[in-house]
Amino acid sequence: MMEVFYHNIYEYQKGLRNLCLSTFKKKNRQKVEERLNKEKIFYLIHDIGEEKINVYFGSRECIEIIKSFNKINLYELTPEQDFILGIMLGYDRLMQCQRYLKHLSFSHEASACI
Repeated sequence: MMEVFYHNIYEYQKGLRNLCLSTFKKKNRQKVEERLNKEKIFYLIHDIGEEKINVYFGSRECIEIIKSFNKINLYELTPEQDFILGIMLGYDRLMQCQRYLKHLSFSHEASACI
């Protein structure tokens, strides 16, 4: 997993990505933080469960947006937040639009049932 992390750092530094998200075991937290601090890359770490962490890293602006969501678990994101995160992570735009519409229609169906 660390190889993917190092490759994501390389892609960020070369301008291919503005934001990266990696999931690690908690035991790797110190190593991850040391590397991001050494490279002077902004980051945010969320504990997920007892054994894992999600590490967002990249541009300051993207990290600030993630912080503004005020959510730790990805499943808690609103359809809009999920869309924004996907776009920032560089996911396919059309697929993100389709995913957003699917989430949106599911939300409307659920509220119509209440």
